[in-house]
Amino acid sequence: MSDTRRRVKVYTLNEDRQWDDRGTGHVSSTFVERLKGISLLVRAESDGSLLLESKISPNTAYQKQQDTLIVWSEAENYDLALSFQEKAGCDEIWEKICQVQGKDPALEITQDPIDESEEERFEEMPETSHLVELPPCELARLEEIADLVTSVLSSPIRREKLALALMSEGYMKKLLQLFQVCEDLDNREGLHHLYEIVRGVLFLNKAALFEVMFSDDCIMDVVGCLEYDPALVQPKRHREFLTKTARFKEVIPITDSELRQKIHQTYRVQYIQDIILPTPSVFEENFLSTLTSFIFFNKVEIVSMLQEDEKFLTEVFAQLTDEATEDGKRRELVNFFKEFCAFSQTLQPQNRDAFFKTLANLGILPALEIVMGLDDLQVRAAATDIFSYLVEFSPSMVREFVMQEPQQTDDDVLLINVVIKQMICDSDPELGGAVQLMGLLRTLIDPENMLAPTNKTEKTEFLSFFYKYCMQVLTAPLLANTVEEKHCKDLQEGSTKIHPVCPDNFQTAQLLALILELLTFCVEHHTYHIKTYIMNKDLLRRVLLLMNSKHTFLALCALRFMRRIIGQKDEYYNRYIIKGNLFEPVINTLLDNGTRYNLLNSAIIELFEFIKVEDIKSLIAHIIDNYYKALESIEYVQTFKGLKGRYEQEKDRQTQRLNSRYRRETRTLDEDEEMWFNEEEDDDEGEAIEKSRPEEEFPESYGKYMEAKKVKESEDKENYPKRTPTGSFKFTFSHSTGAANGTNSANGKTAASSTSPNGSPGKPAVSPATPVVKTAMVGLVDYPDDEDEEDEDEEQSPRKRPRLGS
Repeated sequence: MSDTRRRVKVYTLNEDRQWDDRGTGHVSSTFVERLKGISLLVRAESDGSLLLESKISPNTAYQKQQDTLIVWSEAENYDLALSFQEKAGCDEIWEKICQVQGKDPALEITQDPIDESEEERFEEMPETSHLVELPPCELARLEEIADLVTSVLSSPIRREKLALALMSEGYMKKLLQLFQVCEDLDNREGLHHLYEIVRGVLFLNKAALFEVMFSDDCIMDVVGCLEYDPALVQPKRHREFLTKTARFKEVIPITDSELRQKIHQTYRVQYIQDIILPTPSVFEENFLSTLTSFIFFNKVEIVSMLQEDEKFLTEVFAQLTDEATEDGKRRELVNFFKEFCAFSQTLQPQNRDAFFKTLANLGILPALEIVMGLDDLQVRAAATDIFSYLVEFSPSMVREFVMQEPQQTDDDVLLINVVIKQMICDSDPELGGAVQLMGLLRTLIDPENMLAPTNKTEKTEFLSFFYKYCMQVLTAPLLANTVEEKHCKDLQEGSTKIHPVCPDNFQTAQLLALILELLTFCVEHHTYHIKTYIMNKDLLRRVLLLMNSKHTFLALCALRFMRRIIGQKDEYYNRYIIKGNLFEPVINTLLDNGTRYNLLNSAIIELFEFIKVEDIKSLIAHIIDNYYKALESIEYVQTFKGLKGRYEQEKDRQTQRLNSRYRRETRTLDEDEEMWFNEEEDDDEGEAIEKSRPEEEFPESYGKYMEAKKVKESEDKENYPKRTPTGSFKFTFSHSTGAANGTNSANGKTAASSTSPNGSPGKPAVSPATPVVKTAMVGLVDYPDDEDEEDEDEEQSPRKRPRLGS
């Protein structure tokens, strides 16, 4: 089995008309008892497993292409191909196939592909009608030849016969010689006929004809014929483009003449398929399948030949990373690698793996790190394309490289930071490059592709690396555009306002939206790391400033970020939101939106609906305690009344639970009365009840809100949210959020202070709350004078009215 003549690759044609590599092995032709006939067997060279077992059927049409390919169809939509390493092996198997079918090995195809209708007509017609007789190759007969070629395209049998006739006696070369004569004579009629002839011959879809037409001697004449489309007033200048405009650049001289010829041929044939030939109609889709295969196998061969030339690739990488290399030269080298990687996409998975591993071993990632930091936009764009190929191939390989970098370099030049900065600095108004880079970053930080069994610590190590070295670079534009400005001159004394510096230009808004999309992804997939980062940087408060943006899509991105955080149903997040009073900018936006029914309105309503349906008790208590007076007038949805109902139900449950605890405790004291009298110190009844309450029965923050309500009862009047005369929405509270949470705010001020529409904390509305007296029962008190205050509020703030007409 070591005979290289029999070494083959097995290919099958998939639904997308692309060839899939099924493996490499050695082919043989032997009698198989089970199939009752001579069969082609291919056994894998790696483990000897059977890759192919195909009986040589007498009626199957086998086709020999490019001297080293044998192609055939076994079923209606199941095409197979054997690609031989050596021509001698292909000839040997071809002779065996022809021997079984009783055909002449000199033919390129063993059978006529006859469908049922053709077969019926074949039986009815005399045999001579199937013989295609070509007219003499003369100028005067060009019209006749063109009519003949056009007429046979609808008949598979006649296409085969015509192909055989064209291959005999060098007929194609004679036709192309006539093209030169017609062009010299400026014979437009003859040139138009030659266009029809050459186009029809391409649609014959025969590899043997392609070998002649695409040879170095003939291909430019073929392109010349295709310039003279009768539908055009003036001929196209394809040859001028191929010979003068399109230049073949050798970044490193290619010494292999066969490789050079293959590269030239592939480029020109691809040009013919993509540029010159019209897009085939639905009925012509299969006419050029062999042309597609011709290009495919050429590309596979080019990549393989370059990959095997170690000296060539080593020299390319050496020049790419050499600081002395000129910018123009480096640009050509990067473009070469981009084209090289694009060609590699034609390879099958195992071959593509070997290709990218070769590039990695030669140092493609350090080289990309250098070129992605250059000022040349074309170079950066090409480097980004190469980087995308590498990330799609193996995110783990890229992650492994970047995690080794901090030991060798500064944070500013880390590969991922270079990628992030390129995303941030994208000059395209539509941010096309930034969107591509954001997708690559998302792939790299996605834990779903970090589950390789060979390295179980990859997820922990890489995420720790990313949040330590890269996250601050990613969020820098977001933090820079959401800074706080205090003590503005145009504000009344004693108030504070947060001004988002966010420019109104569309490009900046798009960039911030991309960053928020990535951060939202992190919230969903990086539970611990992103939570710590959000808490430390107070990130959600900064993000919610973007709710004021004039760009609705950016406000929606900010809202989506908060929605994803709440969707985690994590009490750490909930306490952070409550302590920071972070529902305020959302509710301000809802009220400022007025009676408009739009996506922003629906998204905010959905946020509160989620809290209600999931019964997130701590958030429900916070919303009702602090914002219900501003929301109760919204009646076109039942969301806020539902939240109030949940709040009341939970309050009733707590009351009942406390009462039952109190009764049980009283009975216990009756039974142990004698022991109780013997105690030296009396316990306060309220304290006994308080100690009997297990905190785990309900959220700690909820109980503290109930205690805080007792403080409110001692106040003469409760200050509710109002619209100021200027139309802004102001919150004033009689107790601090810090007291409600049982903690002080970070800056020592009460968080629930007078605020502006964009959510800035103001000065305390009252002095620090008095200590809360522990009690067994906590309730809310409705003050009689509240109704008058509500009427006054409604007059000042029409936006609180129901949005649906009654």
